[in-house]
Amino acid sequence: MKKIDISSNINGIKLTSCIMNASGVLCCTEKELSEIMMSSSGAVVTKSCTMIPREGNLEPRYFKWNMGSINSMGLPNLGIDFYLNFLEKKKPKKPFFLSISGLSIEENYQLIRKANLSPNINAIELNLSCPNLIEKKDQGLLGYDFYKTSDFLDNLFKFYKKPLGVKLPPYFEDFHIKKMAFILNQFPICFVTCINSLPNGLFIDINHETTVIHPKKGFGGIGGSIIKPFALANIRKFYIYLRKDISIIGCGGICSGKDVFEHILCGASAVQVGTQFFQEGIQVFDRLKKEFISILRKKNYFSIENFKGQLNVI
Repeated sequence: MKKIDISSNINGIKLTSCIMNASGVLCCTEKELSEIMMSSSGAVVTKSCTMIPREGNLEPRYFKWNMGSINSMGLPNLGIDFYLNFLEKKKPKKPFFLSISGLSIEENYQLIRKANLSPNINAIELNLSCPNLIEKKDQGLLGYDFYKTSDFLDNLFKFYKKPLGVKLPPYFEDFHIKKMAFILNQFPICFVTCINSLPNGLFIDINHETTVIHPKKGFGGIGGSIIKPFALANIRKFYIYLRKDISIIGCGGICSGKDVFEHILCGASAVQVGTQFFQEGIQVFDRLKKEFISILRKKNYFSIENFKGQLNVI
């Protein structure tokens, strides 16, 4: 029986599996990162980090129901020095993506300058789309400000030369996706991750007539299976508009091998798992890998290159 190869290549970064963790879920502490290192995930993605450690927003700040999740975590993390030291100490045998999300553009520059000194980082995933920071309530998401994003990247690539990708918010208009793709195409971006959670969702506890999370008066980012159609639409549009050397990492609604297949069919080179990872734990990577390989075998595909981006339109 011919072997099924689910490896992938993110702009020169080789993954033994196209399935990895999403930043933000069970990837903050040394124990959590070590478990991902030892799992069958194709890479290790850290929690989005800031210059100094953060406790994040007040609890309860996460809630899951049968179709999705809502969270307003507020970037709890151990600070960039912890993640750089972890990387130096552990030297992972799989690709290591350092996720960065400064509280300001200036802090992003500082974080990236510090990361630039580490020889062990395979790539930075720059989070332009965290919707749950109380400190940034009047600033909005950088990923929705096209002028600021363009100016920021222009200044960034004057000094940063290593592989860098951006994690994007969901876009709901074709014009906005086309505009963001036009901006990204002008810079040496290695990959885009889309999508982050849908901002400003609200979920109600009908029994107590209250919100289910505390921060931001109950408003938070929506994730899980409910957002998959938006993720697929963004992946497909960016696959059409981006330069072909910019890889896409799909994120949003990955619960089964079928979901992995759909993300890659739309144009993703790899996928990230968030809500389902939180729900199921580290064994989710083995299960998804097994289900995904089973689908490829039934379809007589032997690698993701056999069908990536080959979505048919009726």
